[in-house]
Parts: sequence; C-alpha cells; structure tokens
Amino acid sequence: MNLIAAVDKNWAIGLNNKLLTSIPEDMKFFRETTTGKVVVMGRKTLESFPGGRPLKNRVNIVLTRDRSYQVKGAIVVYSLEELMRELEKYPSQDVYVVGGESVYRLLLDYCDVAHITKIDYAYEADAWFPNLDEREEWVITADSEEQTCFDLEYCFLKYEKKPVADIPQP
Repeated sequence: MNLIAAVDKNWAIGLNNKLLTSIPEDMKFFRETTTGKVVVMGRKTLESFPGGRPLKNRVNIVLTRDRSYQVKGAIVVYSLEELMRELEKYPSQDVYVVGGESVYRLLLDYCDVAHITKIDYAYEADAWFPNLDEREEWVITADSEEQTCFDLEYCFLKYEKKPVADIPQP
C-alpha cells in the first residue's frame, strides 16, 4: 500500500479540515498518481473535497466509526478489519492512503511506499503526518529537484520502507 501527502517542514498537513496550501504541480501529481487507483480516506477528508464528493475515476473507500454514514459513489467501512477485507480485492500497489491524520497513523505500518510533497515552510496547523525522517524503517529512495510555486519551495520525495531484516535490532 502507498501513502500520499503534502507536508510542511514540520510534517503538518492541514488546518481546520483544509490543506495548508494548494500547489498546482502537487495537485497534478496527486491526480496523475491516484487516477484509476483505490484511495482510502477518513470521513473528514472526504468532506473536505469539492462538494464533499468522492474523487472521480478512482475507487473511494471511506473509513469512519459513524455506522450511519453513507455517501454515494464511495465504499464506506467502519473498522480496520472491514477495511482490510475490502482492500483484499485490489492489488496492494494500487491502494493510496490519502488522509487525514488519524487514517495515516492507523495505516502507516501497512504501507511500503510514501509519496511526500515536502514544502519548505512552516504553517499553522492542527493535523500532522507521521515524521518519516524520524523512523529508521523509512528511507528516501527518490528526490526531485527543488521546485518553486510563487515564493514556496518544495520537492517531491519517495520514501520506501526497508525490509525488516535491514532494520537494526536493539
């Protein structure tokens, strides 16, 4: 499974259920990477999308504890176990976790690849992505040239999880 997120220099991802910023190239990367794939998200992330509607041309899976929650055009699951059963239907490499904070934290250990747009700026935030730079099992395997959008500098990073045998044991 994959994770995909845009983070600031402190690994912040959002404020008041909104993205911290909108960078056209990042949006394009997200769209091109996830189109035709499976996206997994929490209810609040879905509600933050335009019109609160599922993303087009993708299988949208929403994880929520609210058993009465339903949304047209998405598969709604109510537990990690139910989510994992649903995900068995799809190739793991076609599954992208797209947020928010609690879903990223819940599914991080099930993922092998993280596509991170790292923005060289510190925003006010109330939601964060787990800091992969502090986790020895995650390593950067691809790094774009520095990009610029107006006065913001950012880069596209690909993190991959090391095989367990490669992680030093205490």
